[in-house]
Amino acid sequence: MHKRMLIQAATALVALQFFAVPVFAAGGDSSGGGGGGGQTVSQCKKGEVWDKKKKKCVAPQEGMLDDDSIYEAGHDLAMAGRYDEAISVLTLAANKQDPRILNYLGYSHRHSGRVTVGLGYYEEALRIDPNYTLVREYLGEAHLQIGDLAGAQQQLMEIEKRTGKGSREYGMLSEQIEHFMRS
Repeated sequence: MHKRMLIQAATALVALQFFAVPVFAAGGDSSGGGGGGGQTVSQCKKGEVWDKKKKKCVAPQEGMLDDDSIYEAGHDLAMAGRYDEAISVLTLAANKQDPRILNYLGYSHRHSGRVTVGLGYYEEALRIDPNYTLVREYLGEAHLQIGDLAGAQQQLMEIEKRTGKGSREYGMLSEQIEHFMRS
């Protein structure tokens, strides 16, 4: 067990050497969508990671990479369009059943052209947390990518049931469906 943890930590440290992660040192919302007002953006040099406690970039050390840090780095890489790097980071999470991790694995695979793989991650995230509406938004977008309008509309109805028509997720998916129907 200890040897496996050391291998995982070493793998994480090696992976972090290959990219500098633009990190957003701000709390995400409860849906895992990240962001909010007052974000502080910090660019770490290659081989460094953002230490939330010290509020600065530091050389990574064993035990420093908790799942929240892995999620944040993976999320930020995915949002920056660095999907393969996001996947590499997110797969290092200890909790393979964290819906946030599964969501951004799905997002990154989908945007890398592996829509079917992405669908699997989204479905697993929803099996764990059926009320995670950000996953439902992304799942609806994936359905549109494969031409499944009915599947996207089903996810829109599920979002509406949970949050109403005023949520960000409802608005975003509704807009994507309208665009799909016009094209």
